[in-house]
Amino acid sequence: MTTPPMVGPLGEVTCVRGETFVVSDPNGDILRGGDHGVYVRDTRFLDRLELLVDGLPPRPLTATDTGPSSATFHAYVPVAGAGPDPTVVVERRRVVDGCLHEEIHLRNHGRTDLEVEVGLRLGSDLAYIFDVRHDREIDPVPAEHRDGGLAFVRADGVDQVTVTVDPVAHRRDTDTLYVACQLPAGQRTRVCLDVVATDVYGTVSPPRRCVALPVPVAAPATPWHRPSWSVRCSDRRFTRLVERSVEDLHALRMVDPEAPDDAFCAAGSPWYLTLFGRDSLWTALMSLPFDLTLADGTLRTLARRQGTRHDLGTEEAPGKILHEIRRGSLTHRGDLPPNYYGTIDATPLFVVLAHEAWRCGLGDDRLRPLLPHVEAALGWLCSDGDSDADGFLEYRKLQARGLDNQGWKDSHDGVQFADGTLATPPIALAEVQAYAYDAARRGAELLRHFGRPGASGWDRWADDLADRFRASFWIEDHHGRYPAIALDGEKRAVDGPASNMGHLLASGLVDGTEAALIGAQLGHQRLASGWGLRTLASDSAGFNPLGYHTGSVWPHDTAIAVWGLAVRHQQDVATGLLRGLVEVAPGFSSRLPELFGGFARDEAPAPVPYPASCRPQAWAAAGALLLLRACLGLHADLPDGRVRIDPLWPPPFRSLEVTDLPIGDARLSVRIDRDRGVDAEVVDGDLALEVSEVPR
Repeated sequence: MTTPPMVGPLGEVTCVRGETFVVSDPNGDILRGGDHGVYVRDTRFLDRLELLVDGLPPRPLTATDTGPSSATFHAYVPVAGAGPDPTVVVERRRVVDGCLHEEIHLRNHGRTDLEVEVGLRLGSDLAYIFDVRHDREIDPVPAEHRDGGLAFVRADGVDQVTVTVDPVAHRRDTDTLYVACQLPAGQRTRVCLDVVATDVYGTVSPPRRCVALPVPVAAPATPWHRPSWSVRCSDRRFTRLVERSVEDLHALRMVDPEAPDDAFCAAGSPWYLTLFGRDSLWTALMSLPFDLTLADGTLRTLARRQGTRHDLGTEEAPGKILHEIRRGSLTHRGDLPPNYYGTIDATPLFVVLAHEAWRCGLGDDRLRPLLPHVEAALGWLCSDGDSDADGFLEYRKLQARGLDNQGWKDSHDGVQFADGTLATPPIALAEVQAYAYDAARRGAELLRHFGRPGASGWDRWADDLADRFRASFWIEDHHGRYPAIALDGEKRAVDGPASNMGHLLASGLVDGTEAALIGAQLGHQRLASGWGLRTLASDSAGFNPLGYHTGSVWPHDTAIAVWGLAVRHQQDVATGLLRGLVEVAPGFSSRLPELFGGFARDEAPAPVPYPASCRPQAWAAAGALLLLRACLGLHADLPDGRVRIDPLWPPPFRSLEVTDLPIGDARLSVRIDRDRGVDAEVVDGDLALEVSEVPR
């Protein structure tokens, strides 16, 4: 099947692998003056890479995705006197692995031998990523001639980048390398380019270099093994979405430099290619049970950086899980400290992930060393997490550079009343109380299983939290009865329906009657756009379909709601939201973006991109796996030796099959068919399999 173009909403093409990503235009060129560039560890090493043939840019034809970390661009070069049809075709193959490697193939389809000069115009500003994001003016770095190529070196000599070509340039000027090429009729020639970057952490270079390329450049240079499990759906769009999401999660996979065996997912490209507590935790959680190693690595990476002291500058506190880390030589220029702990939700989510990973097969021997970190995180919930001792988790920034809002809707206007008034701190978010309740219940089970003290106390704490929440958060107005977005600093309920309530469903914080009320709100057209779940209701004063957290649709947010609705057996609303996301994906190269516009389906015949949306985005990609899990209704309890299949019914698709999914030491295959019902079997393992009865 031909892979669709991967051009972004502003005509940008992104390739990413680990800590490196490249953003260019649809012709493959990196153009000055925007966010284009070659980035490694939060530094932009190249801000210009333009291809010229005889002094002119080729005319673009297509940009084709050959994987999250590679792309191929086709263009043509007009030839005087050759007639109306293109005769010289340019194929530009790009691979991001380590750093950047490109091959530029020129083919002469004409009948006349040609001589052409390929030029590569280069530039670097060695800018910090936050300077790029906020469009701050950065002076370009002058080029130096080095090793037959060009180099750009910061004045301190630490950050530098070298660009070389093969064949060697026959001439160079201040910013351009020129290669003379003979192009006989009917033949092709090749020019190859390598980019090598060095910063305070070391040198990053492409493992595949220009000399002696033994394999096609379209294949990723660092091989990866596809999952042992497979999915097949009657709706090919869903199959491709899941497959593409797995590829994106691999491309965003990074390792802890302190423990290279521990992998986690960076939050997203281009702006968040680093460890984010909340995003990395949600990504690992939504990837279960499909990828247990990701959960294991994420837990250990965050445990090593768990707070141990009080620090107002970084907002660190004992037991607290960090918000984000930034690396590079210019982290002092960032909007936040390089190690920043300003997040209210990462700490309870850490406990939730530890427990869910254990239920999905993380052995006692792997979980036991994490128990002190789980206990420290639980301790934070009722100490620094509840700064005014009112029984709710709330936040306020502790230093001037900190985030005003510290839940997942962390923009300045992410928490507002129905009339548009912004909530003032300290703010207690509804979904964070759900995470805390879930963490307390799950933490109690872990403590009980491992013979640690305190389990009963955490169960009582969860019971009390549920009572307090019911008394303080539930409100009723012309929308009906629903949970408030938050409590503000004066303990007022922040009114107006919002997507936050979808996070309550699977946590256990709300009872069956309350869950039904939430489901009705989520299914209403003021929140359900037809493509997904709006972050803020369309009748709120502050609604903006292109507002970052004030009306846009975030796929991970919708996926969390779908999972909760499925758990609560609210199939109709769950299926409607799920199918909306599946229908969105083809417009975004078969992937789910970070967010997109919250326009109603009858207003926009296709989903409207959000201009600065990250693609790929880790929790959006993992959201596709959570949708798959919701379809299956897969609930694992490996410590008790059981797996339960309780599928969405009627199923969203005519048929859906998952084969050879590893569950602990066993493998599981499930087939759901609208006409034939559910078939499931455990292979090569000793697990008790429970399958819910469905009508035939």
